[in-house]
Amino acid sequence: MEKNLREIRAVIYARVSSHKQKKDGDLDRQIERLRSYCSAKGYKVVDVVTDVVSGLKEDRSGLQRLFDIVEKHQVDVVAIEFRDRLTRFGFDYLKRYFESHGVKIEVVEETEKGYMEELIEDFVAIVNNFAARIYGKRSQKFRKIKKAVEEVVKDD
Repeated sequence: MEKNLREIRAVIYARVSSHKQKKDGDLDRQIERLRSYCSAKGYKVVDVVTDVVSGLKEDRSGLQRLFDIVEKHQVDVVAIEFRDRLTRFGFDYLKRYFESHGVKIEVVEETEKGYMEELIEDFVAIVNNFAARIYGKRSQKFRKIKKAVEEVVKDD
């Protein structure tokens, strides 16, 4: 009896929040770890999709491209390093949406962060995101708010 050995098509999705992280090689290292993961699982990597932007931003070009790939049934698995690389909030909604198209999201590294650490990181990301929208990233007010939030978090 012959087994049905269908090739599993994987898309790697990697994201960093800043161009500094990309320049420092964080994005490349993330992609390489995900390639190794897919290789170890026997997946065929059909695409690598990246974003260099906050995980709070919903209209990321890479994320939109990932939606297109999923909706066209061109992939079986989306490999991400951490849940927050795909999105800061609403991960379970995206997981359910992808699954409705027959696509599984595989998180390579479950976070070792504690609940409080994740909550603080999300709070900082939200404050920074909204301050940047209101005042602009180059404004003095934004820099003051960002510095104040970082000081409060550092004191914990």
